[in-house]
Amino acid sequence: MTLPDRFLWGVSTSAFQIEGAFAEGGRTPSVWDRFPVHEGQDASVACDHYHRYREDVALLRDLGVGAYRFSVAWPRIQPFGRTSEGLDFYDRLVDELVAAGIAPVATLYHWDTPLALEEAGGWLNRDTAHRFAEYAATVADRLADRVALWIPVNEPAMLTLQGYAVGQHAPGKALLYDALPVAHHLNLAHGLAVSALRSAGARAVGTANNHTPAWPATPDPADVAAAQAYSAVHNLLFSDPVLTGRYPDALADRLPILDGDPAIVSAPLDFYGVNYYNPTRLRAPSPGNPLPFELVDITEHPLTGFGWPVVPSGLTEVVTWLRDRYPDLPPVYVTENGCSFPHAADDTDRVDYLSAHVDAALEAGVRGYFVWSVMDNFEWEAGYSQRFGLVHVDYDTGVRTPRASYHWYRDRIGR
Repeated sequence: MTLPDRFLWGVSTSAFQIEGAFAEGGRTPSVWDRFPVHEGQDASVACDHYHRYREDVALLRDLGVGAYRFSVAWPRIQPFGRTSEGLDFYDRLVDELVAAGIAPVATLYHWDTPLALEEAGGWLNRDTAHRFAEYAATVADRLADRVALWIPVNEPAMLTLQGYAVGQHAPGKALLYDALPVAHHLNLAHGLAVSALRSAGARAVGTANNHTPAWPATPDPADVAAAQAYSAVHNLLFSDPVLTGRYPDALADRLPILDGDPAIVSAPLDFYGVNYYNPTRLRAPSPGNPLPFELVDITEHPLTGFGWPVVPSGLTEVVTWLRDRYPDLPPVYVTENGCSFPHAADDTDRVDYLSAHVDAALEAGVRGYFVWSVMDNFEWEAGYSQRFGLVHVDYDTGVRTPRASYHWYRDRIGR
């Protein structure tokens, strides 16, 4: 399969957040298995997708999406050679999707680093990028004949910043700017995986980068400089090397770049995935702040249950900025966009959110749009306290119940 000609409507999930079945399918521990989360909750069952995937594909078929973006759990495949059982599950899932007329979109890494690799240095260790390339080749050898689009690494910015710089996510390190080698190793892993995927027959390979407009709190030059500094580490640190082979000048000297790395990182892509949730406002740092920026709340827009400002125009702003900065930008897909309203009495807020963001995506001229998420899931450090799903999941029984937003999205796709 190659890039579709028509607009691609889809939904997204990730393995750790929905699969459960921790002790099955050849799975070894993930770095998230040991990370403290909301009220001591864990993802050992989550949505039980590992056992209920046929039911979930039926929901996707009824929804009418053209594509389903899922992730492969690296701990089900490596590092201890237990490849067969884990790959068998994804074989079955991909076959079920193809039979339903839904294009499989596979993400190879959505933050669930095998614990053994993290204990060996994780993404601070350059060798992890090479282990990832081996894993990519193993998965592609089994699935490349049926997967339509491939995404090696999901949101390297968020893993670098939240996982290694400030410790909000696993592995929980608070290294601030000393986390920057993680960014390069993730970019290197992406580039090595692109080569491995193409060698295995993958025809459409891209990425899924989280991007945010960086807004200065005031026109003051100090606040403008703070916004530029933040955009460098959140946006440019990942888009520049992948799309141009260069890192931002202000950061390049902090990165462990070896000869030949830029060419690997900037391997040509078939599409560029944008994950968008909200803008970020910045001001000059307060005294004692070791960072060159400080975040400021955005209060003039409605907020989601996570406290994120609802700014649909920010999606158009991001895509426009990308096109202006990178004249050779590949076709763009919105690979994630969605909202959590866990305490809403009805689903009106979610429908309004999605409707406005779909309009923004279409205005931006992207090639496809993927809702995050098709179902409620284990939301990382927030556990089960947030609900992003078009489909409500009862975590006690596993029962799936489509929300009003599910029916809205089905109608929107069917226009």
